[in-house]
Amino acid sequence: MNNLRRMIAAPAIAGVLGTLLGTAFLAAAPAAQAGGSAEAGQTKALVCTACHGPNGNSVNPEWPSLAGQNATYLVRTLNAFKSGERSNPLMTAQAMALTDEDIADIAAYYATQTPQHGTANPDLSADGERLYRGGNKETGISACIACHGPTGRGNAPAGYPALAGQHAPYSAAQLKAYRSGQRSSDLNQMMRNTTARLTDAEIDAVASFIQGLR
Repeated sequence: MNNLRRMIAAPAIAGVLGTLLGTAFLAAAPAAQAGGSAEAGQTKALVCTACHGPNGNSVNPEWPSLAGQNATYLVRTLNAFKSGERSNPLMTAQAMALTDEDIADIAAYYATQTPQHGTANPDLSADGERLYRGGNKETGISACIACHGPTGRGNAPAGYPALAGQHAPYSAAQLKAYRSGQRSSDLNQMMRNTTARLTDAEIDAVASFIQGLR
């Protein structure tokens, strides 16, 4: 009976930990490919290269790198651009031309690519790490680690994005967009609620730390 209880409890515990921490194992799980074909997606993603770089590693810090991003999040994001839930003239035009199959394939392709990581600004990294790992209790800011994981790999089953290595200017711009309400496609307003209390200095610090995560 004790052995049976342990067998039942173990998966439940693992599921809870995976949801809370967004481990690398979950981020790389086959389910993260959202049913798409990475092989087909490689060809379909050629048009994305101009902005997001070869294999999804953007060379322009204003545009996001997509390599290694979980497919669940990419599918949701492309659909948000397609529906107008998330607004960007360039991305909306691109997404509207994609079928559901195209979106799944492109997302699956980028999920299989290897991200190139940057480095954090040493003057900001300590403050950024404190925010990322512990939040700010005084102002009620939640720690990023709860959804995005200890190494920034995200949580694919929950659709929380991988952040590790993302360009600091892009991350900072998105955090400010959430704070102002310009970007509102976050699940249950979690990002808007969190960023509402972030200062510009805190945003710059945590964005820099994320750029150096690996």
